[in-house]
Amino acid sequence: MYPVEMTAPMAQELENAGFKSLKTSEEVKAALDQSGTALIVVNSVCGCAAANARPGVRMATKHGKIPNQLLTVFAGVDRQAVETAREYMLPYPPSSPSIALMKDGEMKFILERHNIEGRSAEMISQDLVTAFETYC
Repeated sequence: MYPVEMTAPMAQELENAGFKSLKTSEEVKAALDQSGTALIVVNSVCGCAAANARPGVRMATKHGKIPNQLLTVFAGVDRQAVETAREYMLPYPPSSPSIALMKDGEMKFILERHNIEGRSAEMISQDLVTAFETYC
């Protein structure tokens, strides 16, 4: 588990962009079991989260068409929330960071770590904007 003092600025980066941090399994279920669309980011301390995932997500959410809910959980911090979020992302294996678009509680699109590493924030943003156009 990472100390919250270390991860708080990384979580704040998404919270400042309108994301709600989910800390418990119950919060994840309540959010993802709603009708409508939700983008959930499994945040991480790794370099690809800082350089690519978080900036790409922030760019994508400035697009005209975005999900109803913007959500995040933090790997290595909010263990139960992350485990529950990953249950919604099955059959994909656990991945940090990862970004999933849900619609009516069902996953429609996912970017796993291997889709994030080595790609620019702009490329990640474009992938998300395309998913938003399709499902939101």
